[in-house]
Amino acid sequence: MAAWLSEQGITPDDVVVGSKWGYTYTAAWQVNAGAHEEKDHSLATLQRQWPESQALLGPYLRLYQVHSATLDSGILQNRAVLDELARLKASGVSIGLSLSGAQQANTLARAVTLAVDGQPIFDTVQATWNLLERSAAAPLQAAFDAGMGVIVKEALANGRLTERNLDPDFAPKLQVLRQQARRLGASVDAVALAAVLALPWANIVLSGAATVTQVESNLAALSVTWDDEARAAFAGLAESPTEYWGKRSRLAWN
Repeated sequence: MAAWLSEQGITPDDVVVGSKWGYTYTAAWQVNAGAHEEKDHSLATLQRQWPESQALLGPYLRLYQVHSATLDSGILQNRAVLDELARLKASGVSIGLSLSGAQQANTLARAVTLAVDGQPIFDTVQATWNLLERSAAAPLQAAFDAGMGVIVKEALANGRLTERNLDPDFAPKLQVLRQQARRLGASVDAVALAAVLALPWANIVLSGAATVTQVESNLAALSVTWDDEARAAFAGLAESPTEYWGKRSRLAWN
């Protein structure tokens, strides 16, 4: 990434590059590996991975995020880790956390309260919000109001809010998406992304696109005129956090 940015003549002042710590890749590029990653939010992992990230990205690295913070990982109660994050923040890098799971709203509500010497630790939060999973809306709004930057991930629900979702049980919801997409003159994925872009507290919306065609389709969301009819039509698409994250855990990722 750093080499590509340099080759394109993009300076560290032109772009914000974020990285994450807290997971170690263990699959050795084998799709069928028993375990693909190891989660560890210990001080030792932070002190090992920060220099590694800094060495690779250099001055481009301006946002350092906790990967998949949860209440049960213990990171929000680990004073040594929080003090180290505060030290990194004092050096000039922004500190963020990403969330995952049915309890992401509760995790964020706790994270917003954390401070060292009266200064909030976290500058940004990256969380899941989409037409199916909306449970974190209130705490994300509160985080935004408190001055945190909000990054929305999985806006397309890992492909469930696209034409690729052929699950028969999802067919009625896909039909609603298609009807509104036709009315708005856009693709299903563009309309689903437009719903997130319309949120007043969403600073950055990640697409997750992996091909040029997907990028072009996702970018069309910027031209969608989001309206009350679409908002009302999609109200019934929402799932409970337990249902949503349960289905997500059973997706065929490969």
